[in-house]
Amino acid sequence: MPDNIFLYLAIIFTTAYAIKLLTNKIKVPEVTGFVILGVILGVSAVNLLTPDMLNKFSSLSTIALGMIAFTIGIELKTDVIKSLGKSIFAIVICESLGAFLVVTLVLNYIYHADPNTTLLLGAVASATAPAATVAVIRQYKAKGPLTSTILAVVGLDDAAALIIYVFVEGFVSSRILGTSISVSVMILGALISIIEAVGLGIVSAIIYVLILKKIKNNEQIMLLLVAFLMGLLGIAEILGVSELLAAMAFGAVLVNTSPVLSKKSANIVISLSPIFITAFFILGGAHLDISLIKNIGVLGLWYFVARSIGKTGGATLGANIGKAPKTVRSLVGFALLPQVGVALALALAINKEFTLPQYGLEGATLAKVVINVLLFTTIITEIVGPLLTRYALQKAGEVNQSDTD
Repeated sequence: MPDNIFLYLAIIFTTAYAIKLLTNKIKVPEVTGFVILGVILGVSAVNLLTPDMLNKFSSLSTIALGMIAFTIGIELKTDVIKSLGKSIFAIVICESLGAFLVVTLVLNYIYHADPNTTLLLGAVASATAPAATVAVIRQYKAKGPLTSTILAVVGLDDAAALIIYVFVEGFVSSRILGTSISVSVMILGALISIIEAVGLGIVSAIIYVLILKKIKNNEQIMLLLVAFLMGLLGIAEILGVSELLAAMAFGAVLVNTSPVLSKKSANIVISLSPIFITAFFILGGAHLDISLIKNIGVLGLWYFVARSIGKTGGATLGANIGKAPKTVRSLVGFALLPQVGVALALALAINKEFTLPQYGLEGATLAKVVINVLLFTTIITEIVGPLLTRYALQKAGEVNQSDTD
């Protein structure tokens, strides 16, 4: 097939349309269908979406993540956060640390994997990707305490995962290089990275509101909104900070300072995002090379099981500690399994860092194992995760029944 990006996009969206019709008919979350389609179109089957083509489409995934993060930020209204209380923060802390600790302990003491490998996989396990969860919530128009809790948790989870990762990456790096690193330096590095990302989003939102506070023309709002979101993603990438945190902070400040403008902005993103988000899940699925499964073997399955236990158990524990409503306590853990996005970004960061010459063969082997495990288990969580999220929302009675008929 000619190396023409427009023909590839035509195929991606045509097949996505067919998958959307099919999933609606068999009553399966469309996200699951898109991921499976990606596996089929990728190197595991048809080999249409080769690694080279996936690199060319990487910007689409970044834009999709930015839109998802903005959508989460728009939901973080101060009155909603106050009504949910301390349960939000208890859930975030417990599910992040729970995944990290369970994965690290299980892989180290039961599977007997290399300690550096277990630490890095544990750090990556702490991340929860919001994309699939938000897509399911939007598809079924879910509303209620559980929905609000899930959106707040997956938004704040990025910060918690980043802090854990910075600590672990610094520790593993010093172990391999035989050097020592100060805990205070690691704490400072994590805080600076988070403050930069959040600060970038806050400043951008303030400028955005000041410019558009008297503008009612939707086309003008659309143009400037897209300009600000693209600018946020670009600057965050240059600074090496979390695009998700920056876009989320942008949305959170916007909704709490200008409700009318935030509603118009949210409607614009909702109308544009299906294009990018559909491509995001298909491209995510295409990254999996099934032939790699034999290389990671049982390790990948142990990681998946341990992470699932840590996430669901930690979330349930946090919800009970925070005295969340009964439905939240029993169901919130089911919506936190997806990991594509943030976890994959951390895995790519590990691959970039530990393949540097100074880490030698040990670092290169470590990076290879981590990224292969993540690619394998990401596909599982992106298929199973949306189904469990829908189950939780239906069980809580927060799904719009007209969308499930």
